[in-house]
Amino acid sequence: MAAECVPEGPDLKEMGDEDVWELINDNRHRISLGVKPCMLIPYLRQARVLTEMDEDEILSSLKLTNRSMRTSHMLDLLRIQGRNGAMALLESLMIHYPALYTQVTGRKPSTEPSGFSGLIKYSDLTEYLVRAVTGMQKELQEARQEASRLGSRCTSLEVELGQTLEQQEESRRLKADHDRMRKNLAAAHHDILKLKDEKCDLYVRYTVAIEERSAANIHCSDLNLQVYQLQFELRKAQTETDFERQRSLKCTTPSETQQLREEISTLSRQLLVAEKFTPAREDILAQDLAEAMDGRMELAEQLRCYREENEQLTRERREMVEHKECLALQVQKLTLDCEMYQQKSTVLQSQLRELQAERDHAYLSRDEAQAQIARSLAEKDTLRSQLVELQEVFTLRAWGAYRGGPDTPGERKFSWESQGSSGDSLPSSPPPRPRLRRMHAIDPDSLRGCSIKSGDNTPSSVRSQNVEPPCPESLRRREETLWYNRDSSETAECDVLLDNDFVFIPSGKEVEQPVMSPTPSCQSNNSDGLSRASAPPFLLRSRPRAMRITGRVLTISFQGEALLSQLQVVGGNKTGVFVHQVTEGSAANTVGISSGAQILEVKYEQAQQALRMVLEDSTLEEAMWALGQVRGFCHLSLRPNQDAYEKLLLQLQSGEALSGDSFYVRVNMSLPGGSQDALTVSCNDILHVTCTRPAGADCSWRASHVHPCQLLDLKTGNLPNYYRAQRLLIRAIEDMSFQPMTLRKAQDKKKTVRIVSTGRQGRNPLWVCVEDSKDKSTGPGDASAPRSCLTLMPYTLVTPHYPPVCRPVLLLPTILGRVLDQKLAEWQGFQLCEPELLSSSEHAARLQRSEVLEECEQGGQRCYTLQSVERVMKQGTHCVLPLGLDCVRRLHRAEIFPIIIFIGHSKCRARKLKSKVQRQGWSEEQLLECSRSEESLLDKLPCLCRSVSPDSWYDKTTLLTTLRSIIWEEQKKIVWVEPDLW
Repeated sequence: MAAECVPEGPDLKEMGDEDVWELINDNRHRISLGVKPCMLIPYLRQARVLTEMDEDEILSSLKLTNRSMRTSHMLDLLRIQGRNGAMALLESLMIHYPALYTQVTGRKPSTEPSGFSGLIKYSDLTEYLVRAVTGMQKELQEARQEASRLGSRCTSLEVELGQTLEQQEESRRLKADHDRMRKNLAAAHHDILKLKDEKCDLYVRYTVAIEERSAANIHCSDLNLQVYQLQFELRKAQTETDFERQRSLKCTTPSETQQLREEISTLSRQLLVAEKFTPAREDILAQDLAEAMDGRMELAEQLRCYREENEQLTRERREMVEHKECLALQVQKLTLDCEMYQQKSTVLQSQLRELQAERDHAYLSRDEAQAQIARSLAEKDTLRSQLVELQEVFTLRAWGAYRGGPDTPGERKFSWESQGSSGDSLPSSPPPRPRLRRMHAIDPDSLRGCSIKSGDNTPSSVRSQNVEPPCPESLRRREETLWYNRDSSETAECDVLLDNDFVFIPSGKEVEQPVMSPTPSCQSNNSDGLSRASAPPFLLRSRPRAMRITGRVLTISFQGEALLSQLQVVGGNKTGVFVHQVTEGSAANTVGISSGAQILEVKYEQAQQALRMVLEDSTLEEAMWALGQVRGFCHLSLRPNQDAYEKLLLQLQSGEALSGDSFYVRVNMSLPGGSQDALTVSCNDILHVTCTRPAGADCSWRASHVHPCQLLDLKTGNLPNYYRAQRLLIRAIEDMSFQPMTLRKAQDKKKTVRIVSTGRQGRNPLWVCVEDSKDKSTGPGDASAPRSCLTLMPYTLVTPHYPPVCRPVLLLPTILGRVLDQKLAEWQGFQLCEPELLSSSEHAARLQRSEVLEECEQGGQRCYTLQSVERVMKQGTHCVLPLGLDCVRRLHRAEIFPIIIFIGHSKCRARKLKSKVQRQGWSEEQLLECSRSEESLLDKLPCLCRSVSPDSWYDKTTLLTTLRSIIWEEQKKIVWVEPDLW
């Protein structure tokens, strides 16, 4: 709009060279201040008024310390080109700085072809304008994105600042409340001390009153004692009187009688005096007694008041103690919060110190790179000057050979013009050019300008070039980069030139071959792939190849409230549990947790007890349950394992795996199919669990039947998870206990339930172990279940084993096995295990090493050993074991897995073998009793056994044939062994 208000100036095409440059020089200061040379140079290069050496000199010279000096130097170089340089400069201003163009020329900017001088072809001009508009749009879009990103960052920082201020205000308020409560507590304590002093005074007064009362009581008791003494004297006098009276009766002398009468009267008077007090004394005693009674009542009333006040003070003291405990708890909480904030501040300060050290290291690396680039540019300038001189010599020689005569000045001028029109646009009378010289460093602005020019604004490098604080992702990349090994063979030169962040990649337009002159110099430039007329290469950020160190374990502490809402996990017990996604703005994202980190363990506090869960080999279901238990501050132990994480993601995306879970279980109950996707299983089936958290199926596992002879998955479906199956197992056992005996016997033939408990471990081996860090001496089961708890297991963890060609054979029941062992050993490929005779010392040593399987007789030296079984197996034959069930676990510890065959019996089949059994010294009832007792022990075996139903054989011959076919079938199968729960 400003350009429309300016009147039309003179036509530039009609102006001379000096007039045009005088117009430019009049506005030289304005152009130097408002123009960026890097934006005008592409057009000037396209118009062939500036060469590549001119561009390098303008942008890279250390003498030109600011943009105005570079712009002024560019104007000086264009002044040498005369009118073409001036017109090209004004046209570039018209394209990139239309307002400045209007101020300089007084004309409106126009993009019509007639408005240009014709230095550039119309097609090239159109292409350049399109590229310029596209570049401006891209820069505008990037500027808007950067503005939006900075705005969001500013908003988040304002929110964090507000939260920090709120927390500070809350802390200040809590501190004020704490001070106020402390003052109240001090005042209450002072009041209590006052009450205690008053109480002591009352106790003193009460003690004085009690002493006075005791003195009055003593006085009363003295008076009573005097009364008792007088009464005693009175009785004594009466006795004497009676005696004298009797005596007087005997003595009739008048004189004695008169004397006695006088004594009696004297005694009577004394008695009256003793019995009757004087009125004054009676009044004194009565008054003293009334005062004592009144004092006693007053003391009793005071004592009652004191007791009430004591009880009230006791209640107030109890309330004050409770209030004091509450205040102490609040003080402890505030102290913990302060310690946590101090710890966070310490962590931030350590990170800041690390960032400062890394920044200093980056500055040193940048200075070294700049020095390397300066040296490379100096060498390049030398080679370019030599190349220019060689081009001039070759051009003159070629033209002289073409003309067939000596060169003339006119011809030389023609050659320069033709050369300029074909490739380099050299001036008609080239002035002598000074040799380019470089200093020992380059201007950082030039590198920054080149990076902006290249259009690469993706900050993928671990070295930051911005002044903003680094994000958590940048911190994580910086930490991982410290463990990388730089590739010094292929990218050494590019790393030195571009600070290990850039490599040169030719643009896609280099495929088009430019128009070149048929000179040897041009052919040599074309062979190099980067000619002067070809498009310049662009910069692409790249990172050197690195070797990841997966053994590092990093423990991160943060506020893990609702941890599963902060991050998502993938994986399982086979691959490990990995962080898949982290919620933006959460505490996990703030501390730098990112995708690809393997979670090894989690520590947290629950009910004032520190707990620790190891998740290194846990399933996905276990890991999500463990992470869901976190309700506050937690510690996550992470290990960077990006290769395994990417491999897992490829397997999940390709459908090769449903999750990272993979383990095999033995089913201890029969489960009907029910729904269409449910898996029908029977007791003692082996299943391969591939996912413990399938999509769309809660409380279920994804499992498959396993081929008996190979590790191949067959039919796949959903299966109840461990605790849901445990409830189904308990319900099935309850239903069986209430069923009639006939129906229960029919179900026993199908074997619908196998009773297996966790045994002495006291915990579930298929679930994550919760350990209490405060009590290290307790076992892992103490945190999950008490020792006396018997937990039923619907599934048992099993591992596959591939035994040698010939496995030992164990026939059950033991009584029938003794009968059939000799017959089976007579067949080809079978041999009976023979006992060994051991000395007492060797027998004790073998027993200590658990190499004795069974003794032939009680206390004897003949026994079956592991060595005898191994000798038979090395011969490539089946070793027939005449032993009982106790030898199975000893054989398993020695990695020997026998074929266990249980032969079912009925009374009819037992009668057919009656004669054979009686030859061994047993009866038919003993055979049936042994069969029933050993059949109940089969569920406790750590491996599968094969049962032969009574209906499948009729006599001894058919039984041996059936046994032989069963042994061949079992030899081909995989042996699935449970862990020893007992």
